[in-house]
Amino acid sequence: MHPPTIKSLPLPLARTRAMSKLEDLADRVERLLLRRHELQRTNVLLEQQLSNITGERDNLRSRLNAARARIDMLLDRLPADAASAEAPSALLPATNKAAP
Repeated sequence: MHPPTIKSLPLPLARTRAMSKLEDLADRVERLLLRRHELQRTNVLLEQQLSNITGERDNLRSRLNAARARIDMLLDRLPADAASAEAPSALLPATNKAAP
């Protein structure tokens, strides 16, 4: 047997079921509106975080480029023969030349 439809129900019962469905629909719409508002707030917070992180990244890139430029400037100031002859020995650990 098929469930009764609203058209087949007596008028007061049909009206009650229709109102119930309408109230359910209104509740659902209200929940959807609240969820939409929550998502909008979350989106604003995420956009702020993204902006902050992007600014921090740009600042770090700028600092990295400045550090690279300083290193390049220091390397350019080294004498050519000193850079090739003394640099490898400067990297080696110090040895004890006083042997028994």
